Amino acid sequence: MNKQQLICGVDEAGRGPLAGSVYAAAVILDANNPIIGLADSKKLTEKKRDFLSAEIKTKSLAWSIASCSAQEIDEINILQASLLAMKRAVESLHLTPELAEKIQSGQVLVQVDGNKCPKISLPCEAIVKGDSKVQAISAASILAKVARDAELYELDKIYPQYGFAKHKGYPTAHHLEMLNLHGISPYHRLSYAPVKALIKL
Repeated sequence: MNKQQLICGVDEAGRGPLAGSVYAAAVILDANNPIIGLADSKKLTEKKRDFLSAEIKTKSLAWSIASCSAQEIDEINILQASLLAMKRAVESLHLTPELAEKIQSGQVLVQVDGNKCPKISLPCEAIVKGDSKVQAISAASILAKVARDAELYELDKIYPQYGFAKHKGYPTAHHLEMLNLHGISPYHRLSYAPVKALIKL
């Protein structure tokens, strides 16, 4: 790798839940301003994620968060929506003129967690379990997870009957029970089997 090459880490959060958007983040870390404790967001406590999210936003050279709505997920499927959210995150990075120049000259390599790359103009590499191997991807996983959780806390205020703040939209026994009891909200993913089953009733 070119010594001057920067890594833009990209990851998503929220492929499995029955409700809410899927989020993605892109992060270019600053080697001169290291962040201690970066790891796969799923292995961190919520308190630690919140702390690191603030650190990442303060210390990174650039970061961005993007999403695809439940409606978009239903229209194009969750895989394509995840890749589209990643593409949006990369393309909406807050860039300094110096960073923009590095991107123009091909000195930035995008590394994505998983086995598929979004359709972007930059060179891109997919890394399975990248969120535990590449710090920039770990940082992106944290930003995406914190942003997604924040959306579910907001949805919980609007639709307290579902318990979104507790299960974050994942198909827990309580969530499925509340779905059966209260029906579908405008933020549920209609293409997901447990939700689709209720539409047919």
